[in-house]
Amino acid sequence: MMKRWALLLVTLALFCCARKHVIAPPPSPVAEEEVVTEREVVKPKGEAEGAALEPVKYPGIEGEVWRTPLLKPIYFDFDRYDLRPDAKETLRENAKVLKENPTWKILIEGHCDERGSNEYNLALGEKRARAAMQYLIKLGIDPDRLSIISYGEERPVDPRHCEEAWAKNRRCEFVVIAK
Repeated sequence: MMKRWALLLVTLALFCCARKHVIAPPPSPVAEEEVVTEREVVKPKGEAEGAALEPVKYPGIEGEVWRTPLLKPIYFDFDRYDLRPDAKETLRENAKVLKENPTWKILIEGHCDERGSNEYNLALGEKRARAAMQYLIKLGIDPDRLSIISYGEERPVDPRHCEEAWAKNRRCEFVVIAK
């Protein structure tokens, strides 16, 4: 087990130095692009009803992360990282899910739209993820269960170049990195 963690940390450090600015490195692997390797949905034993997890493989890194429809994304206004009322409501719902699944550790991914430099967007994505993390901590989630990363503008959910697309891309997403 220790060898695996050491290998993951070394791989993560090399990956981060080469391509990404990682904030609070997660205890589980994360890589640059996500590729769904399986479509099978897994319901962990002893977890909350409806806690379906979809395994997602991050290339170049051993291990898995899981997506679940129970953890909803939050959205931000242009060039802002303060939490809107709708984001706070979504975070309260996400906190409830996390309390029902006390073994889950999550990675909060900060994202931006394409406007601004890469460096600026990485910093803004970090501030967004950190704001979400701090609010979850305020709601009673143990900080040891939370990690953050900024992807800046590199992972848009909508690749178009218009306000509608940009609004979808200014977000934080939540993935399970340990269950």
